[in-house]
Amino acid sequence: MVSLGAGAALAHLRGGAPDVTAAPGAVGPPTAAPTAPPATAKPKPPPKPSGPAPERTRRPTAGPAPERTTVPQSGSGAFTTARASGAPVGHGGTLRRYRVQVEDGIALSARETAAEIQRILAHPRGWAAHGRGRFQLVSENADFVIRIATPDTADALCARQGYNTHGELNCETVDGVVVNLKRWMLGSPTFAGEPAEYRHLIINHEVGHEIGIRSHMGCPGPGRLAPAMMQQIKGLNGCRSNAFPYDEEGIYITGPIVS
Repeated sequence: MVSLGAGAALAHLRGGAPDVTAAPGAVGPPTAAPTAPPATAKPKPPPKPSGPAPERTRRPTAGPAPERTTVPQSGSGAFTTARASGAPVGHGGTLRRYRVQVEDGIALSARETAAEIQRILAHPRGWAAHGRGRFQLVSENADFVIRIATPDTADALCARQGYNTHGELNCETVDGVVVNLKRWMLGSPTFAGEPAEYRHLIINHEVGHEIGIRSHMGCPGPGRLAPAMMQQIKGLNGCRSNAFPYDEEGIYITGPIVS
């Protein structure tokens, strides 16, 4: 029903279509019925680009985290001798036979370790290549032994010689060399190369004592190669870390005597 002034409008059916009639006294024309507001037109979506869809930028996926080597702090104190032998390496000097022992239970093969040490002693920048001695890997009747031991065991063996190795260092004993497993597996924080290269320094330094070089050396000058007989793990003092007794020209790397 639509209001017409003060009167009322009646809806009549005429021919079936609705109509509005003004009542007597109504003022003005009939008011048209309100219409619904026009619907708001939705914006047209932007045209899709022709051609292949652009590739989405993918986030770089992180690769697997590098495995960290875990070194046991202590072991059984018992050792396995490498059942291996080889021909002497070197071109002059006294022949020294050595055997290799690995502490039991440290997941390090005695035979493989012995083979690595044999390669180290045969290196062209090592002692044997320059006439400072010949070395032969044996499993018995050795002149000295090279032992790889956990930090606690290494400390105990070195303490018998009066050395305090603090769970970190290697030492030379009356019957041979004691190598701290931590240094063998992890290298040194002061050494620029990989642990495999640092193992050359371990063997060259300790065997250097075995062949009669009793003193330690210091850095010969800033930027120069550190001698193999320098205790490089205690600091380089401006030198460059180095694992070999001789340089690439075959010149012996030396420095001032410090101890």
